[in-house]
Amino acid sequence: MSDDELAAYRRSIDEVDGALVRLLAERFRITHAVGVHKAAHGMAPIDLVREQEQIDGLRQLAAEEGLDPDFCEKFVRFVMDEVIRNHVRIVETDS
Repeated sequence: MSDDELAAYRRSIDEVDGALVRLLAERFRITHAVGVHKAAHGMAPIDLVREQEQIDGLRQLAAEEGLDPDFCEKFVRFVMDEVIRNHVRIVETDS
């Protein structure tokens, strides 16, 4: 592989990483709004049924995309755990 090829791959990786960060930021903006809604309506910050449905669907998508479903679940659970912590903070702040 030439230095130019490697540089091109690295630029592509940087672009994907940037897109991931922007998508995570958007996801957290949306989940913050969900947390505010839940707090305003006295809803629990955790919805275990919804969480499991998401995990199941994303594991399936991961398999279809040739990714390790276990790895994807760990990644998604990490994000979900942070969302739940944010939802709990919202409830505590409003109390």
